[in-house]
Amino acid sequence: MPSPAYPALVAVAAVAACTAPGTPMRLGPDGRPVPVIYRITDRDVPQIQARMRDAINTVRQQRGMGPVEFNLDLTSAAATQARDMSVQGRPWHFGSDGSSPIDRVRRVGYTGHFLGETVSESYETELETLTAWLSQDDTRTIILDPRATELGFAWYQEQNGKLWWCLTTGMPNNGTRTAQQIEVQAPLADTRPNRTDTMPSGHN
Repeated sequence: MPSPAYPALVAVAAVAACTAPGTPMRLGPDGRPVPVIYRITDRDVPQIQARMRDAINTVRQQRGMGPVEFNLDLTSAAATQARDMSVQGRPWHFGSDGSSPIDRVRRVGYTGHFLGETVSESYETELETLTAWLSQDDTRTIILDPRATELGFAWYQEQNGKLWWCLTTGMPNNGTRTAQQIEVQAPLADTRPNRTDTMPSGHN
């Protein structure tokens, strides 16, 4: 029986084939392919963000879910954590000052309800990172949360090419008691190269 993630991975692969920029393969002296650093410049930012949003929405539409759109505050909070993870040298959800994801979205003035956060440390592209997130239950649940309508997505790249990715999701404040309880239960998830375990859910 196919994995529940299979249709989502196929959808992302299709988007990647249509939108991702081509990177010429380099060969080493032995004729074997050598790694090519995925270097991001300032002018790449709008395209990378659009590719990620469009790929996520392709998968969500396939599951009968509504689309997500970027929220500046959520993206600002994601950018803060992406840089801070580089400083700390670990892909996780807590800032060097002890802040939780909820603390960070509140600090930047987000007035909606935080739903979840996924993080990653890799040398991979945004769509390869999304594929990894969709292949794991905890991160896929956050990205495909039917309540989510707002998206934050950012990264920090070190000089050696390593990328620290961070994605956050949320929903507008509708004033209901149910929505007011969402932050208490917001899931957290991470993915890292060749990880063998999952960071525990929870927040400060």
